[in-house]
Amino acid sequence: MEIKNKTIVITGGASGIGKAVALYFAKLGANIVIADINKKNIDNTISGIKKINDNVTGFQTDVTSDADVSNLMDKTIEKFNSINFVVPCAGIIKDSLMISTDKETGKVKRYMDTKSFKQVIEVNLVGTFITIREAAIRMVNNNWEGVLFTISSINKVGQIGQLNYSSTKVAVGLWPKILAGEFQMKNIKNIRVVGIAPGYAATPILTGMSQKALDNIIKDIHIGRLIEPEEIAKLIAFAVENDAIDGTTIEISGGITYGPFAIAK
Repeated sequence: MEIKNKTIVITGGASGIGKAVALYFAKLGANIVIADINKKNIDNTISGIKKINDNVTGFQTDVTSDADVSNLMDKTIEKFNSINFVVPCAGIIKDSLMISTDKETGKVKRYMDTKSFKQVIEVNLVGTFITIREAAIRMVNNNWEGVLFTISSINKVGQIGQLNYSSTKVAVGLWPKILAGEFQMKNIKNIRVVGIAPGYAATPILTGMSQKALDNIIKDIHIGRLIEPEEIAKLIAFAVENDAIDGTTIEISGGITYGPFAIAK
């Protein structure tokens, strides 16, 4: 599938991996729609993209809100007359062990609170569901060709201290297989579904760590470094251009040699 002149909607598109996807697809000539909760970051990202490609817009969006996401999709159509690619990068992390005990007494001294568990589920899981559902409705009704992405993680296999986060990532990692099957059952042939599962990427949340913490992560990555966000963007573009990639989740980790790390304390 061609990328030039097609429309991509990216939630969480004003920072991190989402921003890298927006910038890379702008270089390829796509129409860019950035959705983010942070209006200032949206404006800054749009300014940068306009140096490459003037076909860009952005909307402040709460991905957990049906009304916000519905409005995002409708405004996208008003601006660019189509929706072709959807990349739901909006996500949060609230890491904690489910229970932590005192070294001396062995008694529980703190625990993951229900609010922190629910917030991650709402943004990462429910937000992704609302985003791809609202896009799919419009893509099917208008017979627009495209790809719905889910952003999983290598931590879908289970990361200590990320009971909430890993639960969301294993779930969205399963969705491409399920949704491709549903589309097949309903003879919806114009939409593919692909999951992307990044490893440890060079986003501010990681690059802002102490060097000791970074070294502990990098020592078991085969290529010896963090993944660049643009490398993830290139994989997403490759999946768009290769029609045979469908109903699956692809890892891009740099070669994690024995699985995820327990970095939560």
